[in-house]
Amino acid sequence: MAFTVVISGCVNKNTDNASSTQQGSGSGSSGKPVEISVFSVQESGIDLPTNKFTKHVEEKFNFKFNWQINPSDGAQEKRQISLASGDYPDAYLLTHYIDQFSQADLLKYGKQGVLIPLNDLIDKYAPNIKAAMEKNSDLRTLNTAPDGNIYGLVAYTECFHCSYPSKMWLNTEWMKKLNLEMPKTTEDFKNVLKAFKTQDPNGNGKADEVPLSGSIEEFGVRIVPFLMNAFVYDDDRNYLNMKDGKVQSAAITPEWKEGLTYIKSLFDEGLIDPGAFTQNAEAFKKIGENADAEILGAGAGMHPAIFVNIDPGNTRSAHYNPLPPISGPQGISYATHDGGGVVPGAKFVITNKASEEAQITLIKMVDYMFTPEGQTNGAAGLKGTDWTDPVEGDVALGKDVKPMIKLIPGEEGAAPRNAGWSGMAHFYEPKEYRDTYVQGTDIFASDGYERRLYDATLLYEGHEPKELFPIWSIWIDPSEIDEASLLQTNLKNYIEQNELQFITGNKDLNKDWDAYVKGLQNLKLDRYLEILQKAYDTSKK
Repeated sequence: MAFTVVISGCVNKNTDNASSTQQGSGSGSSGKPVEISVFSVQESGIDLPTNKFTKHVEEKFNFKFNWQINPSDGAQEKRQISLASGDYPDAYLLTHYIDQFSQADLLKYGKQGVLIPLNDLIDKYAPNIKAAMEKNSDLRTLNTAPDGNIYGLVAYTECFHCSYPSKMWLNTEWMKKLNLEMPKTTEDFKNVLKAFKTQDPNGNGKADEVPLSGSIEEFGVRIVPFLMNAFVYDDDRNYLNMKDGKVQSAAITPEWKEGLTYIKSLFDEGLIDPGAFTQNAEAFKKIGENADAEILGAGAGMHPAIFVNIDPGNTRSAHYNPLPPISGPQGISYATHDGGGVVPGAKFVITNKASEEAQITLIKMVDYMFTPEGQTNGAAGLKGTDWTDPVEGDVALGKDVKPMIKLIPGEEGAAPRNAGWSGMAHFYEPKEYRDTYVQGTDIFASDGYERRLYDATLLYEGHEPKELFPIWSIWIDPSEIDEASLLQTNLKNYIEQNELQFITGNKDLNKDWDAYVKGLQNLKLDRYLEILQKAYDTSKK
């Protein structure tokens, strides 16, 4: 997947809120460290058995890991095989953006008794986890199954720029050259794209400009959501809206049809790269990094490094700047928002194979990573090796926020420090924690990239509807999960296939619209909304 800058987390002076009884919790009656078997996924540049953070927590909690290490490729399949075989470990410690337990997995294996509830362990031995869930109701909802049990812990990483993924990046260098103003409406944007197509902004005398492009993945690169949000809210996932506490489908509304009509007009005038509907991010970047000449006018994406190089010495990165949400004919200017970028499920579970000592030790180890010090040591690497305290003049990412942690840059060509677990240690990184991270003030320099994304996202913040359907945090009734999953897949595929056919003209928006809506009803759209409404009402209670 395309390069992104991820802040691992920050530290404050209140280092470890847990009591000193955490120390030595893993020693058995013999006084020897307890061995704990753990299934994990190892990222590049990390060797878990020799890792410095591994050694740190083993010594801190007096235990010894017995690692079952897996590469990223095929991790999900190997986890499922591990569970199905019956020969599974004491715990699974996963990296959420590679593989994790889904909510359906948690309910399935929890009901079978394979995964043990963590409620009592948290109450007795994990004051930091308990405090975080008391403070943060979203975290509690994400972790707590409908039966009240906590079968696993989510990776709560509130990535601010990730939470508004469907951004548009405009070639402002071309706009200066053509004396164009930043577009504010859908018609303004169309006129800018027309100018990019017809007025030779790259100055090579060829009509080789690509006014607008994107790709097909789900990290903000699809072009439809940004454009559709000027007509009706587009969540870029399941096309759900909410009104007065009731979940609805955006894809059958007159506004959706109006949005498709506008997008089709752009396509008909050659302002949208047809490849945007078929290509992956690698192909998209070849347009942004075209060798002969700069040819991309506007690119969809969570961040610009998806389609243009941002490495030191790059020549094009600074040309692409964020376009705030544009307004449609009715004055609508929404922005896709997904609740902070947190993916439901669990990255950490304990199985029924774990002894009582192992269970206590594991929950105390994870509780340590709910402290700023523990989270930072785990995700970024150990203090003094990978991070240090800020000095006078350092500036935090968040506005008017005190800087608390400063990364120590790696030396070019040096071996990996192997001092942290990276994403495997991502447990509790709320926005206020990440905002304390020192970040460069030059947004076009490598050390200022996160600030560039943060500042861009401020332009989108608040443009989400007042009511959002929180599909990222609701729990569907176990008896309805399989049905809902099938309906979700069928409906999503149908909406997206017809979306493309309407835009490209393979279907007529006037003649074929009613048949399209009837097709959604035939795919049991109403039943899908009924299941989601029930899940929402239950979660709300």
